Formats: sequence, C-alpha cells, structure tokens
Amino acid sequence: MCRDTIAEILTSIRNAYMDRKRVVRIASTNITENIVKILFREGFIENVRKHREKNKSFLILNLQWNRKRPHKNLFSFKLKRISRPGLRIYSNSQRIPRIFGGIGIVILSTSRGIMTDREARLHGMGGEILCCIW
Repeated sequence: MCRDTIAEILTSIRNAYMDRKRVVRIASTNITENIVKILFREGFIENVRKHREKNKSFLILNLQWNRKRPHKNLFSFKLKRISRPGLRIYSNSQRIPRIFGGIGIVILSTSRGIMTDREARLHGMGGEILCCIW
C-alpha cells in the first residue's frame, strides 16, 4: 500500500483548521518540508519548527487564524490535492491554472524543486500539480 504524504499533511492541516487547533504535528520528509516552507512564505502558516523524538523528525506548525472574529470563521483558506498516486496531473508553464485570478496558489513539483505557480511561470517551467491553496 502506498502512503501519500502530501495528502496526509494537507488533511492534517485541514482537520486542525476545522477543529480550531492552533498547533499541528506532521511527519518530516523533504517534500513536506518544502511544501511547509511555501505555506510559511505565503503567509498561510504563522510559525514552523522542527522537532525530533527518538529516531523520527516532526514539523510543528503554528496555524494562522483570524484574531478579529474569534468565534466565527477562524480560518481563511482551503487546501485541495490535485495530483495523486492513481492519477498524476502535469502541466506546462502556459497551462498552469490560476486560482481565483491569482489570489490562491498552486504548488508544483518541477525539475528545479517544489515551487509555486508564480515562480514556475517566471522560470517558464511546468511540472506536476501537487495541490491548490486558496
């Protein structure tokens, strides 16, 4: 059975948002670290730190939430997995989708590493579309 680490971290973050948690602990791999760096750089995550227990490494994420409306909609973004192990979705640089006219981001896996849709268009690169965030 294949483990889809990208879907696992997206589901962990989504579930934490729906349960109104501030802190999420996810397994640390190269792919998850790169995706979390993009989420942190784009402002979807407040803080990230690496934690090690015994022989395993974890990333501890502090989630961003709206402090002005504490009881209403705390969290303001959605995560969706696009390419999956059973159906890979690839795109060239001209056909990378724009999420809500550029408000959301698309995370791609390219030959130069994992990057956002804006960076991929800037470099003229396409790749596998991993997920969308808006």
